[in-house]
Amino acid sequence: MKTVIEGRGLKKSYKMSKKNIINALNGVDIIVEQGDFTAIVGPSGCGKSTLLHILGLLDSPDEGELIIDGMDASRLKEKKACKIRAQKIGFVFQGFNLIPSLTALENVMLAGRYGGLSVKERKEKALKLLADMGLEERANHKPAELSGGQQQRVALARALINDPAIILADEPTGELDSKTSLEIMEMLKKINQKENRTFLIVTHNNEVARTCKKSIVLRDGKNISN
Repeated sequence: MKTVIEGRGLKKSYKMSKKNIINALNGVDIIVEQGDFTAIVGPSGCGKSTLLHILGLLDSPDEGELIIDGMDASRLKEKKACKIRAQKIGFVFQGFNLIPSLTALENVMLAGRYGGLSVKERKEKALKLLADMGLEERANHKPAELSGGQQQRVALARALINDPAIILADEPTGELDSKTSLEIMEMLKKINQKENRTFLIVTHNNEVARTCKKSIVLRDGKNISN
């Protein structure tokens, strides 16, 4: 099986004041293989989101190595990191992070622009992805006109438009009710199985974690299982 992400001894701390330093990661080792559908779990403050942000090149480790698709990505300049994010990684967030003034279609198309797609390609792909999400008739609706579950489906379509090999999801069901949460997880699983995309999902929800094939458990900034 191909390794798509490998982290070795990842450390990250945040200086809140002269005397207050938070050690978010204390030497995490992680291997993610192509097609994995993995939950990252652990108590609040254990470093789950920090780890996901580093793996997604939204942040850099203070120490340690990060290899993405065979390339050393530990300390990339922002321009290069941005290019890799656009080409290889899709993000899904708890708060959806949709632009309120744009329609569902426009939100998805915007991500395609960052991926270098032409206007025609962006529109065609965005419409197909929204149709795949059961949102064909909601394409011209703005986020405020959509339910939480519908907004998360738009966010998922946005994450998929550039055909990333890796999807990183930070508490993707955190703002949804139980029924909608399971529907979203089923949708992620189908994409994983059908397209062999790799999913890493941060969650505090045990029910969500149980739907994943693997779990990485963090505690005090260290992984206690992988």
